[in-house]
Amino acid sequence: MTRHLTRRAALVAASALPAAALLPASSRAQAPWTPTQGVRVVVPAAPGGGTDIMGRLLAAHLQEAWGQSCVVDNKSGAGGVIGSTEVVKSKPDGYTILMGNIGPQAIAYSLYRNMPYTPASLIPVSNAITAPNVLVVHPSVPAKTIPEFVAWLKAQNGKASYASSGTGQSPHLSAAWFLQLTGTKAEHVPYRGAAPALADLTAGVTQFFFDNLTTSIEFIRANKLRGLGLTSAQRSPAAPELVPICETMPELKPFDVSTWFGVFLPAGTPKPIVDSLNAQMKVWLDSPKTKERIATMASTPAYGTPEQFAQFVTAQIAQWKGVIDKEGLKLDVN
Repeated sequence: MTRHLTRRAALVAASALPAAALLPASSRAQAPWTPTQGVRVVVPAAPGGGTDIMGRLLAAHLQEAWGQSCVVDNKSGAGGVIGSTEVVKSKPDGYTILMGNIGPQAIAYSLYRNMPYTPASLIPVSNAITAPNVLVVHPSVPAKTIPEFVAWLKAQNGKASYASSGTGQSPHLSAAWFLQLTGTKAEHVPYRGAAPALADLTAGVTQFFFDNLTTSIEFIRANKLRGLGLTSAQRSPAAPELVPICETMPELKPFDVSTWFGVFLPAGTPKPIVDSLNAQMKVWLDSPKTKERIATMASTPAYGTPEQFAQFVTAQIAQWKGVIDKEGLKLDVN
């Protein structure tokens, strides 16, 4: 026999249900994942550089947002491959995060013969920042513009030399691609980091360097070096007088290089964890305090969805494969 509830009885029955059960199915959003123990941010580089700075800024935000300890673990070596490998091998549970960058997450796949992981080994979560490189020359180089510099290089006929912060790193490959596109030659002189490379450049040991704008801008302002152009397609608020190199000559139109730092998780990490970390990155990068700090690094916030960041990383891998293959450059992970 069918029983009819009175209005009073219906209200009493409804009050006994959880509040979420009374909402339409479309309104019952899944609660975001939050950690219940300490989190580790692996930085595949030594302390003090751009990757380390971004890793520490993110860790501080996550610790405050999640109420759990969040420590930075520097694991340098092999251009970032060693630290990245540690994250790849970690449990995909959200408690090990990689602050990656252009080296081990884009360039390395074509540079190293014996890579211990593939692009599919990591889930891109979001980009964090992008920053251009800048072409700086010793004051003895007579060129004031990119076309004048290309003409000078051709006149040198391979006798000019350029510094880099390490073989296969973004500054080296920026120069290699520039030389490829302009049909010019120069001798590569690799250093162990930007600081010694800049020291020798200011001393006139080498003639030019595609350095991160962050580290070279003070040398330009002090007139110790001359900035000729930015590697990115956009101008930088930190140096508005520097023109993008891709605008200067027809053959350099494809030239677009930015150093970047972004967050990855091990393959197999559940989507709610990926989405939760991505949401925290948006909050972090949208913060006025974060934007102010990033501006001091001559960089730009670069938040994106996991899908957008994955597309970006795929394009970066393809771009650098073309440059590295043409250069005939191959190294081993040591």
